[in-house]
Amino acid sequence: MALVVPVSAVDSARVASLNRAYVYLLGGIAALGGVLFGFDMVIISGTVPFFTQAFALSGWQTGWAVGCINLGAALGALVGGKLSDTLGRKKLLMGCALLFALTGAGTGWAGSFAAFVAFRILSGVAVGAAALVCPMYVAEISPAPLRGRLVSFYQLSIVSGILLAYLSNYLLLNSGPDNWRWMFSSQAVPALLFFGGLFLVAESPRWLIGKQRPAEAERLLTRIGGSEYAQAEAAQIEASFAHLTTESVGSLFSRELWPVVFIGVVVAVFSQAVGQNSLFSYAPVLFQQAGMGRDSAFLQSIIIGVINFVFTFIAIGTIDRIGRKRLLQAGAALLCLDALALAAAFYWRLPGAWVLGFVLAFIAIYAATLGPVTWVALSEIFPNRIRGNAMALATLALWVTNFFTTTSFPVLKDSLGLPFTFGLHAVLCLVYFLFVRARIPETKGKSLEEIERELTGA
Repeated sequence: MALVVPVSAVDSARVASLNRAYVYLLGGIAALGGVLFGFDMVIISGTVPFFTQAFALSGWQTGWAVGCINLGAALGALVGGKLSDTLGRKKLLMGCALLFALTGAGTGWAGSFAAFVAFRILSGVAVGAAALVCPMYVAEISPAPLRGRLVSFYQLSIVSGILLAYLSNYLLLNSGPDNWRWMFSSQAVPALLFFGGLFLVAESPRWLIGKQRPAEAERLLTRIGGSEYAQAEAAQIEASFAHLTTESVGSLFSRELWPVVFIGVVVAVFSQAVGQNSLFSYAPVLFQQAGMGRDSAFLQSIIIGVINFVFTFIAIGTIDRIGRKRLLQAGAALLCLDALALAAAFYWRLPGAWVLGFVLAFIAIYAATLGPVTWVALSEIFPNRIRGNAMALATLALWVTNFFTTTSFPVLKDSLGLPFTFGLHAVLCLVYFLFVRARIPETKGKSLEEIERELTGA
């Protein structure tokens, strides 16, 4: 049996010898898959008034048009885990990038509502698979002292995609009667850039060792941290696979593994249920309802994107110092208060400036806490031998939740009103705060294998 050398025992000299530039290159390119996620989820926010008119849609149909991408993403999550274990992380991401580019143009120039929905669902397949594999890959190539920051780059990539989508919508707003078609088509640009960048990345060392290709894994690990680091990491990874008997989905529900898998699923669900989807997907609609003009509402949406981008750097700078659990707790508590403030603003019909302030505060809190920490936590807590299937299940739960929140928002808004809708989000934030406090462990500064031993007792 291979000798296991805990990463926590690595001295400061070895940590200092890490090839940070190379690690940041690998992690940064892989994290760009988040641009696909953010861009595609938000690009529709600027198109809603136009395609609903073009296809003469009802409220239910509008919710379906916005939310159907999440069903495709759920399917992508289901197949993505197995495909990432079979094909490798890199090849799957390249396929996702190409599919994303094709479906953007297909959605934009769809001749019927049925074709529009079909392309949106296919686009979701690409986004769902990429959302599963990107943070998993980044975690697997990252040394423990850098992992929180590097996986947070994935969330930075998501918010960059959101900002680019808002900016694209604003620039194309007055481009003519086909403006919404060009808005959707613009997503091909980041997709093709991501595809090209993937030629520069290496395969995951943990995937390589799992496929009995240790020499390739050690070469990569040596380039990341030198020969001593490579030997220690390879020994830990091999030990984590030593008792591997199956990677079936059924093993996720075993007495040993289900408590860890359950935590991951809950983290994924609440990351989408607290209310940010209502703001990202329907921002111009909300601002117009608060009394702002159309052009002004689109411009305010760009401000949302900027705030989201800027405050993500707070998480990147603090996650490896403050820790995952404390950031999740603080985020859930503050989001609960802000959702209550939004409910009050709509109930008492406060001026649009108040609504804008509370919306920006909500986005800032989410960007600095739950947004990035969710992906870090999901990429860390699952054992090596089930990581693909466990990430698939958690990401499936994430997309199903996203579907229900984005699809139900127009209905809740029209039937029960915005005060009730944001009051419901406040309750969900409170429930999440209590769950984090009681069940989620702290994982900062620990190797993936150390976390596995701690959570499973293996």
